[in-house]
Amino acid sequence: MSTSIDGLQFPLAPNQQKPSSSQVGRSIVAAALAHVDPNSSAQASAEKNWRKHYPRHFKNLVKHGLQSSESALEIAKAGLQHAHAIFEFYRDGQKYILKDVMSLPTQTLETYVLQGRSTQAPEWYVPYHGQKLQGDALLKQIQQWQERGIVEASHADALRQCIAHPEWFDLSDRTTVLFGAASEAGPLTWLAKWKANIVAVDLPNTRVWGKILDTVSAGNATLYAPCTEKLDADTAIDVLKEKLGANLLTQIPEIAQWLLQFEQDLDLAAIAYLDGEKHVRVSMAMDAIMQHVSAEKANTSLMYMCTPTDVYAVPQEVIEASTQKYKARSKAHSLISKGIATLSRESFFQKNDHQLIQSGEASYGICDCLVVEQGPNYALAKRIQQWRATLARENGQRVSINIAPSTTTHSVTKNPLLKAAFSGARLFDVESFAPETTNAIMAALWIHDLRNAESVANPEVKLNHPLELMMHGANHGGLWRVAYLARTALPFAALYGFAEEKLPKGLMKKFGK
Repeated sequence: MSTSIDGLQFPLAPNQQKPSSSQVGRSIVAAALAHVDPNSSAQASAEKNWRKHYPRHFKNLVKHGLQSSESALEIAKAGLQHAHAIFEFYRDGQKYILKDVMSLPTQTLETYVLQGRSTQAPEWYVPYHGQKLQGDALLKQIQQWQERGIVEASHADALRQCIAHPEWFDLSDRTTVLFGAASEAGPLTWLAKWKANIVAVDLPNTRVWGKILDTVSAGNATLYAPCTEKLDADTAIDVLKEKLGANLLTQIPEIAQWLLQFEQDLDLAAIAYLDGEKHVRVSMAMDAIMQHVSAEKANTSLMYMCTPTDVYAVPQEVIEASTQKYKARSKAHSLISKGIATLSRESFFQKNDHQLIQSGEASYGICDCLVVEQGPNYALAKRIQQWRATLARENGQRVSINIAPSTTTHSVTKNPLLKAAFSGARLFDVESFAPETTNAIMAALWIHDLRNAESVANPEVKLNHPLELMMHGANHGGLWRVAYLARTALPFAALYGFAEEKLPKGLMKKFGK
């Protein structure tokens, strides 16, 4: 078989000229639902317009997962098993199934070690609107976020614990593995200030490794980087930028074997992001590596960052807050939103789903914040991570998985519609965060989950339902408590964001509360 295809790929069905990510998405969701609700599984499999209607099927994953703990675990297990059985890996003209990749012969990756120059003690603060918030000022801001419904109480409490325990931030005893180390929303900048042992996995790319090397060099941490040849300790930075790196899509077994060489316990962080269908592929690559390393090294922990623009099971109090916000709208707000909804044939301002589902000892709701413009591949990539987190914790691993707020990263702001929507979202009490703020908050939450024995990341802490793992520590920016189905309000937020700079402020305020 002769082919130029290399690395991890979506499967190519017979008589197809190119893979269909929509077809694969349908099949994975259908497989996940097959045993818990065959009817919903069949609906997903038969969906004609996956790109437009995928939210209803992802909502079914949560709805049926809430029926019982066993259902949630069955969905996660079936979905992952199916995905690992259908994704393909190409090497030297040969095709393999992803689940068999770890048995392939590998080329040895070498390790380059770089020590940061700084001798400063670890510190933590939160950059916010031009200030460096610490101590009482940070506590005050955390309280404001909680009172406004921007963050959940568990998120606020975790940040308060971080303030109370500055000793947690000396990470000289931890070895953190960053898949996608240079990610704009990742914790590299902070780990480099906290004496961490940073195992960085990212593409062989001069710009990427320039950022990583500069960041670590300026800090007090130690960098461990993969390379295909032995490099002298005094190798110039300009040479290192050209030599370091490993490709998650093409070097899956090599990266896995390289990580197993480390004697220390590893904290694996899945933070790599790629656009479009590549995001699914890189999520599957990280999943394969994390699963393999976890099986070989029992004390491995996992870390993920969820997006707020997804569909989640949420506590009853969140649904009650959304219901109350809908009822408390001003008369002007109600009239205008109703008129716009009518004119748009309900495209705008649909009421949120406030139905409660009893599961075990608690009642939960479903918060659907999926944004269709982000696409089904993005939703699938993040669902894969949630599934692995759920199963890993059930199997006794420490798992940190927290919802990060909507953040004005380059991947967001390069889309004019999303940029405008986040700008205008404050109309609905939704706050988006600058990357430096998100980085500081989410890095601290990870450390909280590693250090605090009472964190839900600890598998010994009892949960009423496995999906509670994603409820705790959530910073959704207020999206969970919006009065409307988020994707039917955000388009108007985008219009508001576009118009805000052009129209008189007094006119724009008339739609306010």
